[in-house]
Amino acid sequence: MLRVAPVADPPGSLPPSIAGSAAPDRPSRQDFPAREGIALGDVGRLLKQRWLAVTVPTLAALVLSVAFVQLVPPRYTAESKLLLESRDSALTRPQQERGDAVLPIDEQAVASQVQVVMSRDLAREAIKRLGLVGNREFNPLIDGPNPVEQVLALLGLVRNPLEREAEDRVLDTYFKNLLVYPAGKSRILTIEFRARDPELAARAANTIADLYLSSLAAAKVDTARFASTWLGTNIEALRSRVAEAEAKVETFRSKNGLIGGLSGTGTSQPIGTQQLTELSTQLTQARAAQADAAAKAKLIRDLIKDGRAFEIPDVANNELIRRLVEQRITLRAQLALESRTLLPQHPRIKELNAQLGDLEGQIRSAADRTVRTLENDARIAGSRVESLQAAVDGQREVVAKGNTSEVQLRALEREAKVQREQLESYLARYREAAARDAESAAPADARVVSRAVVPDLPSFPKKLPIVACATVLVFLLAAGLVLARSLIAGGPDDREGRRRPARPQDLDDAQPFERGFSPSPAGLRPVAEQAEPAGDIPANDPVARAAEQEPAGPASAPVEESAAARPAIGPGGLTGVAERYAFDALITRISAIETAGGGRRILLVGTGTDEDLDTLSAALGRRLACDSRAVILRLDRGGDHPGLTDIVAGEAAFGEALRRDAGSRLHLIGRGFGEPALLLEERQGLGIALDALGQAYDWILCCLNDGPHPDTRALVGLAAAWMDAVVIASNAAPDDAGLVALFEIAEAAGAPDVIVAREEGPPPVAMPAYPLRRSA
Repeated sequence: MLRVAPVADPPGSLPPSIAGSAAPDRPSRQDFPAREGIALGDVGRLLKQRWLAVTVPTLAALVLSVAFVQLVPPRYTAESKLLLESRDSALTRPQQERGDAVLPIDEQAVASQVQVVMSRDLAREAIKRLGLVGNREFNPLIDGPNPVEQVLALLGLVRNPLEREAEDRVLDTYFKNLLVYPAGKSRILTIEFRARDPELAARAANTIADLYLSSLAAAKVDTARFASTWLGTNIEALRSRVAEAEAKVETFRSKNGLIGGLSGTGTSQPIGTQQLTELSTQLTQARAAQADAAAKAKLIRDLIKDGRAFEIPDVANNELIRRLVEQRITLRAQLALESRTLLPQHPRIKELNAQLGDLEGQIRSAADRTVRTLENDARIAGSRVESLQAAVDGQREVVAKGNTSEVQLRALEREAKVQREQLESYLARYREAAARDAESAAPADARVVSRAVVPDLPSFPKKLPIVACATVLVFLLAAGLVLARSLIAGGPDDREGRRRPARPQDLDDAQPFERGFSPSPAGLRPVAEQAEPAGDIPANDPVARAAEQEPAGPASAPVEESAAARPAIGPGGLTGVAERYAFDALITRISAIETAGGGRRILLVGTGTDEDLDTLSAALGRRLACDSRAVILRLDRGGDHPGLTDIVAGEAAFGEALRRDAGSRLHLIGRGFGEPALLLEERQGLGIALDALGQAYDWILCCLNDGPHPDTRALVGLAAAWMDAVVIASNAAPDDAGLVALFEIAEAAGAPDVIVAREEGPPPVAMPAYPLRRSA
């Protein structure tokens, strides 16, 4: 039988303790918290094992909840719904507010009305109307306090409940049974009342709604009544102030001569101003008449000089001049008639000429008189202008003095006007408030949209939901306590054959292995330890059972098996593996190593053939997969399926690379299509892949066979930096150069523990002692 046997350390290569020296800073997982807990698959098994601890509380909760819902007296809930809205119409609103839109009721107003419904004043009135003081449900102290309360009251520990008014005692129970809330974001107000008597519940909900509506209407009536009273008190005082203000206006006007009159435009103006306006108009007219007369006189005089006096309208229209002109025409006609028969020197001709000259002189004299008349009119108009100008100047001084008084008059008039308008406003509001001062004149700003009806079914207790919730809750609580106890105890126990990893402080007490030393004279320290597992072997541990029951054979038996009998790690799984290894001591030692979180990572380095490594890794992987989740990674052998190199390169997913081992729960991942050099180049990618696998598996077994290729040793150093333990499977001597080199590479990479495992030979056979005979 092949076991993990003790081997001496290579000289100067091992740490001073079994667990190895402190590892240097590793590339990852240093700061990750250690993974604790139980697997999801263990929940059902734990509940099955502790079924009694879960079933008994659940049944007890079921029985108690059924008894509770049967013994508790039922309570009935009735609800009444109110709609909050303004019920004032255009006819009932005040005159000033008839044109304004009604403001909507917001959420704050609804919340305020909820508090109004739950006010103490309204509650006291409801208690009186419903007669709750004499109801035992709301006033349990009708027959007096119970003995316990009496004793506590005598000792002074509590207040005597009878010292409070009966109505105050009922208030507490009343508010506990009353629930008022708005329905969502609407303006619907729901009033719920709970009582043992369904008729009382319905009657209470409707009574509270009616009292609330009555309180709103009464509040509006009180407001109108207060307004009418206040306005009536202030109107009389305001009337006297208005009379005083108007009297001051009239007194000031008469004292300062600011008596007004209607002007031409129909507006009232002071008399001084009106006189000034009239004088200014007369002055303007006089100036116009003066200018007109002077212009006419000058024009007529110029025309007379030019001999065109008859072209002047005023001259031509003069009656005297018109007769003189007619006479001149007649004389000229006679002169022309006589001139046909008489010579110019004839006395008749001279007489006619003399008469004609006299007529023309008269005509010129008449024209001169007209000019002088116009000039006299112009002088008269000038005198009038001067007198009017003096009058206007004097009136201006009078008006200027009156304007100062008029300013004061306007101020008095404004004050009187303001007080008059205020009085008129008060009178209008007083009439409206007096009209609304009636109980039915101001409707409440709410109405009942759904009155409460007598409920048929109780609201408490809900028998089926209470029984179901209590049973399920106690079941979940009991199951949670079982799982919590398992977590506190360190995970699932051994009842189903699962092993809890040994802790470092338990190794010395359990004594799971014996310490072995090399007889080499170099004074080497122990590196690997092995012993039979302490205690009985679990019945469901086929690997350990097969290892115990298999007879010991020669140490070279596994090596001499043909290559055909040793399967390789491939997509088809691991079949035909000889389960003849004992890994208990190795697993116990690796389990004692503290990890930074995630699954435990083991690097298995083989020094023989690939078939030997496949057989050993398959046996170890199956052993780990018996009670944990395990996966094998092959770092140096490729295949015809995607593998680790493809995952690191980002060309394949984990689901494409994972393969299932036939006949076990072990999972397999090959190297893939890439070369090992890819892993050396993508160091960070390899760490990320191992961290991801650590979240899904409890054991990650990386396999690598030592060979002549230069990348092999570099790959050992790279992988060892990410491992929790490095196991070197070698039957070589402790001072073998290749073994020492591998050990130093793994230790230099920072592996927490480096273990050298070798094949143990058969126990020595005791030879009988024969007496020596001397030959002939």
